[in-house]
Amino acid sequence: MATRPGTPRLLRELNDRAALELLISEGPLTRARIGERTGLSKVTASQLLARLEDRGLVEVVGEQAGGRGPNAALYAVVPGSAYVAGLTVGPEGVVAGVADITGTLMAQVTVDPLGADDPVAVVHEAVVKVCRSARVAVSRLRSFVIGTPGVVDPRTGDVQFAFDLPAWHEGVLAGLRNDLRRPVTIENDVNLAAVAEHAFGAARGTGDFALVWFDRGVGTAVMLDGRLHRGVSGGAGEIGYLPVPGVPLPEGVTESSSYGVPALAGGFGSLVGADAVRQLAREHGLDQPTAVQCVRAAVADEALGGTFLDALATRISYGVASVTIVLDPGLIVVSGALGRAGGTALASRVERAVARICPTRPRVTLTDVDGDPVLRGAIHAALERGREEVFSTTAGD
Repeated sequence: MATRPGTPRLLRELNDRAALELLISEGPLTRARIGERTGLSKVTASQLLARLEDRGLVEVVGEQAGGRGPNAALYAVVPGSAYVAGLTVGPEGVVAGVADITGTLMAQVTVDPLGADDPVAVVHEAVVKVCRSARVAVSRLRSFVIGTPGVVDPRTGDVQFAFDLPAWHEGVLAGLRNDLRRPVTIENDVNLAAVAEHAFGAARGTGDFALVWFDRGVGTAVMLDGRLHRGVSGGAGEIGYLPVPGVPLPEGVTESSSYGVPALAGGFGSLVGADAVRQLAREHGLDQPTAVQCVRAAVADEALGGTFLDALATRISYGVASVTIVLDPGLIVVSGALGRAGGTALASRVERAVARICPTRPRVTLTDVDGDPVLRGAIHAALERGREEVFSTTAGD
């Protein structure tokens, strides 16, 4: 593989990028502190900061009092030097957020698609509304990342299929890129939840883990050595199709009585999806109208709901055990609306149930991401792409 020679331009790019990333993670910082943390001399650090100021990427935001001599200027990244957008798309609507280059969320909106069958038009409306709310021109957005249910082909970037979103299909990505005129990435929603967990939550600092998502249905995201494992066709983690005892093989499709959308008629997904959880709860004397409410009621009164949680944990353990036996990730994070509703009461039961049927015992823990994990993952991924563009083109000639 060809490598770029160590030209002055390349060295300036590398130094500028290191300083910008340092200011985002630790700033504001003085020139001397930037030099210390990057290993640059005072002269080189001064030249670097002058370049970045000229390009509108950093600014002086204050002073740090010292001993003798004048106070040292504090530098920070200019928040408005670049913006990105993250979106989550589902059958109930589109949620869009805009963040500045520091990661600060400027605005968030929800758009009801109202049965619209044109994904490009729905996303366009959401982007326009969130930019208007954030008072940021759409043209200033550097990158878009969109989270969606279903299988995303890693070779083309298009959605291969999604039970919840039949209008999302091959060609949508090209349409979005043409409409928005910016880099657009579509990613599986559970994968983005794992990205958020790795960056901000229970898997922070952990290279290998699996996130199991329990909501309308079930999905898994796997991260190995700090990278998402998508599989050749993008189908890695589609654990709903896993054959398990007690239910038919996943050979058909039915309609979810809880959400009125298509759902698998067999496999692991039919054992732990919202419909199955609600039915299991009723068998244990819990008759709340939704699966999430049933789980919350069981957690609130374990004397009443403990046996239901035990039974649910046993079902969940079938899928978690399969992931553990094949990958041995060491950490399983439980997320999604049903997972959050179960809290530590459910997670601890799953950990014990998995230990009974596995040669190893992974740690099973509840998600620790605040807010919408898919949206946070989408914005984080968009920031990585946006910063790559901005930080790699700073040094000039």
